[in-house]
Amino acid sequence: MKAEYINSFYRATKDVLQMMIDISPERGDLKMVNGLTNNKDANVELGVTGDLSGTILFSFPKKTTLEMVKIMSGMDMDKIDNFASSALGEMANIISGNALTNLSEYNFACDIQPPQVFLGGYKPATLNSEKVLLLPLYTSIGEFDISVILKEKE
Repeated sequence: MKAEYINSFYRATKDVLQMMIDISPERGDLKMVNGLTNNKDANVELGVTGDLSGTILFSFPKKTTLEMVKIMSGMDMDKIDNFASSALGEMANIISGNALTNLSEYNFACDIQPPQVFLGGYKPATLNSEKVLLLPLYTSIGEFDISVILKEKE
């Protein structure tokens, strides 16, 4: 997987989180893992189509999710409800849209599919044997992961 794929998502994540909730994520060590499985509390999956195709998965622990939503909305929450899920899905959608704009600088024309939010552990029926690039991110309100599977159109 090319560095520009993950760098585009990291740059977009930094920009969006700085703009929307005034925090700056720090990169952890990239890892190659098998499959898109994740045990975090809230997961947002987006499909990518076009010159690149694949799946992006944003995975958040409950604490990080609730703190993000609190900063965005000003409301204290004690569970990930429909409102929090919607806010998380929209955040992932904005980050992904910006990342694909970043990828256009490398002459990749792509679109994203609407986000799907999954609460609890995430294990898709497909993509279990795919090689996935896992980018852990650390912030002042907690950590989260971005998992990337992207392939160039043949």
